[in-house]
Amino acid sequence: MNKQGAYILAIDQGTTGSRAIIFNRQGTIVSDAYQEFKQYFPKPGWVEHDAEEIWRSCVAVIQQALRKANISSSKIAAIGITNQRETTVVWNRRTFQPVHRAIVWQCRRTAALCASERFKKYSGFIRNKTGLVLDAYFSGTKIKWLLDEVKGLRRRAQRGDICFGTIDSWLIWNLTGGKVHATDTTNASRTLLFNIRTLQWDKELLKIFNVPSKILPEVKGSGSIFGYTQSGVAGLAASIPIAAVMGDQQSALYGQGCHTAGTVKNTYGTGCFLVLNTGKKFIHSSEGLLTTLACDARGKPVYALEGSVFIAGAAIQWLRDQLGVLQRSGDSEKMIQGLKDTVGVYFVPAFTGLGAPYWNSEARGLICGLTRGANKNHIVRAALEAMAYQTKDVFDLMQKYSQSRIKELKVDGGACQNNFLMQFQSDMLGIPIVRPKIVESTAKGVAHLAGLTVGLWRKKDLESFQQKDRVFVSAMAVAQRKEKYEGWRVAVGRALN
Repeated sequence: MNKQGAYILAIDQGTTGSRAIIFNRQGTIVSDAYQEFKQYFPKPGWVEHDAEEIWRSCVAVIQQALRKANISSSKIAAIGITNQRETTVVWNRRTFQPVHRAIVWQCRRTAALCASERFKKYSGFIRNKTGLVLDAYFSGTKIKWLLDEVKGLRRRAQRGDICFGTIDSWLIWNLTGGKVHATDTTNASRTLLFNIRTLQWDKELLKIFNVPSKILPEVKGSGSIFGYTQSGVAGLAASIPIAAVMGDQQSALYGQGCHTAGTVKNTYGTGCFLVLNTGKKFIHSSEGLLTTLACDARGKPVYALEGSVFIAGAAIQWLRDQLGVLQRSGDSEKMIQGLKDTVGVYFVPAFTGLGAPYWNSEARGLICGLTRGANKNHIVRAALEAMAYQTKDVFDLMQKYSQSRIKELKVDGGACQNNFLMQFQSDMLGIPIVRPKIVESTAKGVAHLAGLTVGLWRKKDLESFQQKDRVFVSAMAVAQRKEKYEGWRVAVGRALN
């Protein structure tokens, strides 16, 4: 740890923007900065990012957060990185130049590959080793696509001239001036190439996807020293340790204090991600839940069950950007005030297929139940309700497979600040919803682990940082809940067909 340091810098690199948050020794946010970046949609169902633009956005928010806090970067004790998972970057080891735009986790370009007879026969084998379903969501098929489609890339990969990484690896590479090519267990577990039982890159999986091992990053525990900053990079002082790395959903789980088996959180962001810590227990689900790696209080690997909903807050962004229904995403709660219901409107936001528990890449978005009495406000409410319905789809399965009654749900992410949504979620699940004072649990999680790793904090300090903002308690009759949810199931059936 930097002996001068009394602050932790968290870099939260998300799907639509990059954020930097600086925490002081008391665990309080002293400054933050955020910057959106461009989304590219070259073909229907394809989603890309410019990896260099992502790096520039991270540099910008780091510098802005330092200016806002009015501190020198020499005061930073450690850096934590949390990131959009599965998004795939391949770059030139010598020039640092990406060989292609990053392929985003939402991208469906490899859906046909996953559905092909050639790969379907391996689905059970892959599931047993990785805990994942064979789907275009994950990195493995994205890497294969790049190696197959970018001229000369496979030959360069076999020579060891290029690097593959999820966004965390890309940021570590840049922050360390190309000295470190690494990732953590949580991000590695989302690639279809990492055996979550042995905690190693798997030779048989690499053979199936025809991926050379030379391009892969070194895998470390989430709470490790990954490397040190190079002087002047991103305006930072030299030798600041990168002391924690976690995929965004695992970081949010950690940030909510869910370090032990049986604790659960849901993040309402671009997508919705419900994650249940199962400790040392590897739970296999045959109905669309994923088994993945999270970490315990010290950053060591543990197992978790996850339900991934592809489109949640992104539906509100779509109403804002594509339809112009609202000016700001934050206006959604104000727009629906006074509405008793959606007058029968359901919105299934299957823009890129449906994730858990359906895993149907052919499903497409649907707004149904429209009558002359429906207006834009009802559609906005239906988009909000869809987040709660999709969460219930996953939550019910999670209770079934964990064989335990979940007593409360901890929530985070931008959309959890919507009081209507949180109340409706409690009504749908029939349990309390607990919202923390700091809803940026993703950044908080990796900051807490980085501080713990370098000795700035102890475990009991992290426990004292957990503070509730509000608890929402279910007020809906069981019969009404069942009726509304049945309407949702009918709408999903239409989107699937």
